[in-house]
Amino acid sequence: MTQPAPALTVEELRARVSEGDIDTVVVAFPDMQGRLQGKRMHAQFFLDTVLEHGTEACNYLLAVDVDMNTVEGYAISSWARGYGDFEMGLDLSTLRPLPWLPGSALVMSDLSWLGGDHEPVAESPRQILRRQVERAAEHGHVALAGTELEFMVFEDTFEQAWSSAYRGLTPANQYNVDYSLVGTSRIEPLLRDIRNGMYRAGLVVESAKGECNLGQHEIAFKYDEVLATADKHSLYKTGAKEIAAQHGKAISFMAKFDEREGNSCHIHMSLRGSDGRIVFDEGDGATPLFEHFLAGIQATLRELTLCYAPNINSYKRFQPGTFAPTATAWGHDNRTCALRVVGHGPGLRLENRVPGGDVNPYLAIAAMLGSGLRGIDLELPLEPAFTGNAYLSDHAHVPSTLREARDLFSGSAVAREIFGDSVVDHYTNCADVELAAFEAAVTDWERFRSFERM
Repeated sequence: MTQPAPALTVEELRARVSEGDIDTVVVAFPDMQGRLQGKRMHAQFFLDTVLEHGTEACNYLLAVDVDMNTVEGYAISSWARGYGDFEMGLDLSTLRPLPWLPGSALVMSDLSWLGGDHEPVAESPRQILRRQVERAAEHGHVALAGTELEFMVFEDTFEQAWSSAYRGLTPANQYNVDYSLVGTSRIEPLLRDIRNGMYRAGLVVESAKGECNLGQHEIAFKYDEVLATADKHSLYKTGAKEIAAQHGKAISFMAKFDEREGNSCHIHMSLRGSDGRIVFDEGDGATPLFEHFLAGIQATLRELTLCYAPNINSYKRFQPGTFAPTATAWGHDNRTCALRVVGHGPGLRLENRVPGGDVNPYLAIAAMLGSGLRGIDLELPLEPAFTGNAYLSDHAHVPSTLREARDLFSGSAVAREIFGDSVVDHYTNCADVELAAFEAAVTDWERFRSFERM
């Protein structure tokens, strides 16, 4: 094949179910962390019933912590509201095979409230991004994005890692394998299965390469329309874990596993006209529209960092000299800056280097697109490109803790303008839940620091 397998049509699904090739359809949606949640449906029941009516899920799935515990503070779902259901409406354009799971296909869904008007759940990540896609369309633009997601591979299984409290794990590589072909050959069976599995699922696979930390790697995919990119990001992250488990290995996308380099998720973004016209570089270099778009993202970078770095652990990445940014500067092909401008002509784009591997791609891409469109609306001027080492600059810095990012986001008039009050309040509460859980925990660092010596 020279092209990736296309997404399944309903007719193709019917034929493959009839032939016994597919017997299970996964109906999924992204939760607040960007993880795929949902149900596995028997394929014939899916065709007979779910295809026409959709299905339901408990609305607590957008109101729990990472451990799936019910928590207080969410307006849309609580004990007082009875933890009812919302509707999972199928987006059949996302129907695709899951080659690494025998007999399986997947379709993404959009969440709406049960009732006659089927009002979308505004706080759902897919809906948050859809709103910004609609805003771009009103401007006459289509937004494109690509995510570069790093992960670490361990020789231990997920069960062994859990049982050992994630201590003493064996990384798949014992030294820095950045761009090393020998280093990637060590785990090529796993990387190959992930690449080929994603290709057969309809993703356009570009390459795999080693990274700096021990056992750290990256598989890259071609850019796409932003909602499709976010969907594929979440599918890839889920599928890569499933394939790793089949190999008896564990992989982690956490932002900072240890004191070495963290897992990044650089996000590249550009706009085109709704007719496909290039609007960032029309032949004479960057256009004013590009400069306003970049200025809009830079202007809100601190206030919207919560969308790029949503967890306590996210902020451990932001260390000087680690290729994770500390300054909100922008520069031309400058990896010390938070925003890096790369490419030229049709390939001119910006790269946001703030997000880590734990990012929710829907929220991060929505934040970039919404703030960039605001920059266009206000014709925000772009400051000069930063040259040199931004780690040593006196430029405004990326928030250094989740609490700082939470307070900036909650108090941001711009965030409320872009997302609406209900979304800002919802994800502020999500940060509050994370902070409360961490502040109540006793860490290994505290035990080593204090057990004997205090």
